[in-house]
Amino acid sequence: MVATGVAMVLVGAALLVVEAHVAGGVVGAIGAVVLAGGAALAISGAGGGVGLVIAAVLAAGAVAGVWVAIATRKGLATRRLRPSSGVEALAGHLGVVRSWNGADGQVFVDGALWRGRRSWADEEGELRAGDSVVVERVSGLTLAVRRAEDWEEPC
Repeated sequence: MVATGVAMVLVGAALLVVEAHVAGGVVGAIGAVVLAGGAALAISGAGGGVGLVIAAVLAAGAVAGVWVAIATRKGLATRRLRPSSGVEALAGHLGVVRSWNGADGQVFVDGALWRGRRSWADEEGELRAGDSVVVERVSGLTLAVRRAEDWEEPC
């Protein structure tokens, strides 16, 4: 009985750790129940009284519940963050026109040379080498750019 209870406590703790990496709440809730049940089995198997078993179950359940709530909240909060790397993160970044010919050209953004095109066809003025641009969106390996406003350019 004690060995089964200790095994359940270990499995419940492992499920709580899994919850920290796969936020959703379900795995953590199962882990909390298994942890509390394992604590009850281990204490009752060791000869603990009913009061001690109830106190251990309530304490384990409370600690596991708080852990699940925090882990789920933090995990779900990361889903709302903007991408910080990769092609998806280029939107909003500043770049410099290296060469431009009519409707498209080459743009240097974040240390790489990209193919660029105007994001708005009716935008006034031709882009020239050295102009600052802002990436509006990414389509494959082509950046849709617009001329940077004065307040967007670095000082």
